[in-house]
Amino acid sequence: MEHSVGQVAGFAGVTVRTLHHYDTIGLLSPGGRSHAGHRRYDDADLDRLQQILFYRELGFPLDEIADLLDDPAADPREHLRRQHALLSHRIAELQRMAAAVETAMEARRMGINLTPEEKFEVFGDRDPDQYAEETERRWGNTDAYAESRRRTARYTKEDWQRMKAEAAAWGERYTALAAAGEPADGERAMDLAEEHRLHICAWFYECDHEIHRCLGGMYVADPRFKAFYDAMRPGLAEHLRDAIEANARRRA
Repeated sequence: MEHSVGQVAGFAGVTVRTLHHYDTIGLLSPGGRSHAGHRRYDDADLDRLQQILFYRELGFPLDEIADLLDDPAADPREHLRRQHALLSHRIAELQRMAAAVETAMEARRMGINLTPEEKFEVFGDRDPDQYAEETERRWGNTDAYAESRRRTARYTKEDWQRMKAEAAAWGERYTALAAAGEPADGERAMDLAEEHRLHICAWFYECDHEIHRCLGGMYVADPRFKAFYDAMRPGLAEHLRDAIEANARRRA
């Protein structure tokens, strides 16, 4: 089956101008032409475009993409292996960045007792004060907010690093559990949900099961929290919410 340049642009989410440019530089020249001379793309052209867009997403310049795709020694399996390795690296980087965002959001930093250098060492390039105003506006009148502010104002760099390490270790175990297909209402998932609640109690404020249920709902409803958990594994935000709900019912 052949497709027009407009159809292919719609399939791929690119502009017609982009496809024309790819043709001009020889990166993607359509396999056919209509009687009127218009570009016609076949399935092989679409496969090549998919490869091009993948490498573009990973930041490869067009000339390097051409070299990769036109390498006579490469076969489709080699491209898949390379893409898998690149994606695995990207996922690891996103998880590292997401962990920094999680720390900044859950710490809800007000009066954090760290120097600018220590902040960068603990949180990387994520500002722990980023959500301070929003946090105070939404929860400033609650006992939990006041308690969290009192506790965290005393934390040292080593305290924050220990808290981050505990959260990261929990995240690895929960991600592995979800990846193994264990249900959210299974014993292991509920136990890890309880561990999540106790982590909040230990580091921030007394989080009873009803508060924890509210947090679980927020992890799905708030795009920032959802993005954090789903960066660890797609669908993880909903899985954790359901595990929190199941754990709260179990302990009611």
